[in-house]
Amino acid sequence: MTTVLSRPLRIGIVGAGPAGIYAADILTKAGSGQLPVSIDLIERLPAPYGLVRYGVAPDHPRIKEIIKALRRVLEHPDIRFLGNVNYGSDLKLDDLRRHYDAIIFSTGAMDDRDLDIPGVDLPGSHGAADFVSWYDGHPDVPRTWPLDARSVAVLGAGNVALDVARVLSKTAAEMLTTEIPPNVHAGLLANRATDVHVFARRGPAQVKFSPLELRELAHSPTVDVVVHPEGFEFDEASLQLAQTDKQVKMVMKTLNAWVGQEPTGKPHRLHLHFLENPVEILGTARVEGLRTERQELVGDGTARGTGEFTEWDVQAVYRAVGYRSSHLADVPFDHRRHVVPNAAGRVQDVDGQQVPGVYVTGWIKRGPIGLIGHTKSDASETISCLLEDVATLTPAERPDPDDVTAHLDGLGVRYTTKQGWDLLDAHEVTLGEAQGRARVKVVARDEMVRISTQP
Repeated sequence: MTTVLSRPLRIGIVGAGPAGIYAADILTKAGSGQLPVSIDLIERLPAPYGLVRYGVAPDHPRIKEIIKALRRVLEHPDIRFLGNVNYGSDLKLDDLRRHYDAIIFSTGAMDDRDLDIPGVDLPGSHGAADFVSWYDGHPDVPRTWPLDARSVAVLGAGNVALDVARVLSKTAAEMLTTEIPPNVHAGLLANRATDVHVFARRGPAQVKFSPLELRELAHSPTVDVVVHPEGFEFDEASLQLAQTDKQVKMVMKTLNAWVGQEPTGKPHRLHLHFLENPVEILGTARVEGLRTERQELVGDGTARGTGEFTEWDVQAVYRAVGYRSSHLADVPFDHRRHVVPNAAGRVQDVDGQQVPGVYVTGWIKRGPIGLIGHTKSDASETISCLLEDVATLTPAERPDPDDVTAHLDGLGVRYTTKQGWDLLDAHEVTLGEAQGRARVKVVARDEMVRISTQP
């Protein structure tokens, strides 16, 4: 244990979302305090919290409550936050090895999974992840969004699909009670959508959205939820799920209450279609429609095509078919599964051999599945492996924490800190107080950095 006998174990965690913060928290508690650690959370954005800040819909403030727990972890004296630092340019893998005894990548999954159907590249065909980043005020996406379609298709049957459909259906005035920045409010004011159609390729018992997400669709005073009876079907496996799975049972209770109900005359309608598989996005110069194939359940919960096709008159399509991670420079990557190959968090090379001192946790490790509870247990597994390896880790050449910041200073990187995040957080809260809101999010990266680094 030569790396920890004379000084704290130096750990660099790349990615300051829930996965990275949970890993840091577990490390500080390792060995009931018998193993001193010094941890840097390295984040490419100026602010921490990852998808909790930039992936949760702004009208879900209860989910954002997790930030309170994450904030408490960042207060730990052995954890340092370094924001606005880009892995691959500001810090490369060799740099990290020089400054840390071990490195954990927790960079998550921010890109849209591919959907291989004709027309997917037409103007008006959007990835849901890009739209979510826009309405969540991500600093690295355009400030405007085209919302000129009156009829919109959302492809997918998960919580992100419902988030996108709900934001497209609600009025800008309803969203103004949230933390959305001014550019998002202005964009939603211009939204012309009156009908939003959500298409699920399997049946109602196989959808992946949560009961809470589903019920929230009906909370808007301006939106009628329409569950179309066509495709509202069950096979033997579906009926068994509805009887034995609590989540499915709650979803079915809500859907059964809505199915077949006529719209009440509200200005917007949110349609749910089941057993409709998107096969082509139609149009020449831009999206002009969507073609789906009716599916049928085959008894085990899976579905097959019937050869019956329907064309839907829509002018925009949002693809909410899942997230995927991106390749990290100098780190092995499985381009089929879009994860870093690993064994319980230990990174493996192309030959299946462990890459010494390099670990992963979160979605970059296991793929974009699971909730916060899964993220915690996932981090525990990775940290357990790291701790087992402590005696074999190669000691960092320059473990002094000041050496990392000196490196960044030498490159002219305007990195942010926990103290800087406190300044930005307070600034956003003050902006919100002036409008009777919890906060108003600052969008521009330069402004975020300026506020975070002011004297």
